[in-house]
Amino acid sequence: MMDDLWAVSSPGAGLDHMNVLAIDQGTSATKAIVVDERGTVLGRSSVRVHPRAGAAGEVLQDAQELLESVLSAGRAALRDAGVRVDAVGLGNQGETVVAWDRADGRPLAPALSWQDRQSAGLVARLRDHAPRLREISGLPLDPYFAAPKMALLAQRHPAAAVTTVDSWLLARLTGRLATDAATASRTMLLDLGSCAWSAEACEVFGIDVGGLPEIVDCAQPVGRTRAFGQPLEICALCVDQQAALFAQGCLKRGEAKCTYGTGAFLLVNAGGDPPRAHAAADAPGLSASVAWRLGGEPSYCLDGQVYTAGAAVSWLEGLGLISGPGDLDRCWDGGGGVTFVPALAGLGAPFWAPDARAGWLDLSLQSGREALVSAVVEGVAAQVAWLARAAADAIGGALGTLRVDGGLTASRALMQAQADLLQAPVAVHSGADATALGLAALARLGAGDAPDPGRAVGQPRPSAVYEPRMPGDEAERRLLRWREAAGMLARRAR
Repeated sequence: MMDDLWAVSSPGAGLDHMNVLAIDQGTSATKAIVVDERGTVLGRSSVRVHPRAGAAGEVLQDAQELLESVLSAGRAALRDAGVRVDAVGLGNQGETVVAWDRADGRPLAPALSWQDRQSAGLVARLRDHAPRLREISGLPLDPYFAAPKMALLAQRHPAAAVTTVDSWLLARLTGRLATDAATASRTMLLDLGSCAWSAEACEVFGIDVGGLPEIVDCAQPVGRTRAFGQPLEICALCVDQQAALFAQGCLKRGEAKCTYGTGAFLLVNAGGDPPRAHAAADAPGLSASVAWRLGGEPSYCLDGQVYTAGAAVSWLEGLGLISGPGDLDRCWDGGGGVTFVPALAGLGAPFWAPDARAGWLDLSLQSGREALVSAVVEGVAAQVAWLARAAADAIGGALGTLRVDGGLTASRALMQAQADLLQAPVAVHSGADATALGLAALARLGAGDAPDPGRAVGQPRPSAVYEPRMPGDEAERRLLRWREAAGMLARRAR
């Protein structure tokens, strides 16, 4: 294993009333906050990163830029807070992968983002293995997940370590090669029931199971680093969406959240037994993952994705239809006239059509800028509503209030459209840092500063609650029209 400039020996953990540095390494930015034991944010920083999209389905990220953003954001948040910090929580993008030199940690190529579709050909060749892989991992065979991208990079760099980005970051910070159970469950290589690497799945993808990282809990000490000045214990690792589920207090079966960032990600707590999401009758179109593993005991979740939410808003801005996200509310015409399917990077759940492309339908000579922008807003909300419906069917009951977070929750138009199409309340998280707050809570658990998950998270209070205003029959009519349009685009892509 490589030597690391920042790794230090690890003394015992466990401090009262600790402050935590939580770092959320995301798709377009790395955010860092310093949080006290009451969940008060004492300091924060955000550093942009720059994914690059190509014409052949590439979405690439500079791995060294990701590391530098973690260091810069973490150090800036500490300066902003001006207090001593006792532990670190580190979050990651989940399905983004990198090939790196085992001797010195140097990245050997750009990281492949979770949005990258270059492995579509490999996925097509493995199609006969899809049912068995889903039975093992809970995930449908799709380029979105890490294993196809890992296989592609392993073919290009046969002597390299190929891992999800979190393992590389941890190795650079502490010298330890590990990943948490939740992130591991996003690869397609984890046996969902045992929470161990599956030799059978690894063989399908041509990946050496012996070279994969150690799987650890989401809340436990995993190594010490001096990268942020004073020696600090990293006490939490978690994939971003599961960390947000934790922060939202979705600790019981059936509780759900949706994060609206670059994409929109719906997660529903599925309890302590592995959901049989590989069976279409149980959760058609959804995937099943580890929500978190604490004290060796996993909790599970069902999830679905809209690949382009914030990315669709940026696309509208690039087209000149809006000048920024604030225009979503100014352009909102109530929706219902023009239909939009947000498949700008393919369709994820419940369709799994990676080659599908977006489309406006029901256009007329009267369709202007407001109608186009409103259709994009309603299109994102409609796909989330379909995901919520599938999740409710899977757990055998209504989800109730949907807890939401992410930058796009600032759009009143989107949140009202979501409540209307769900026909359920939508509660907006009170801060912009839900993922990082979840990491901080997990770090407190991992350091022994909180006795249980409920005490670690506290009681999140929403900043706003949107109630449905649209009649149920009108919401159903719009959803069925959107579902018909999305199904048509998915069929055309196959």
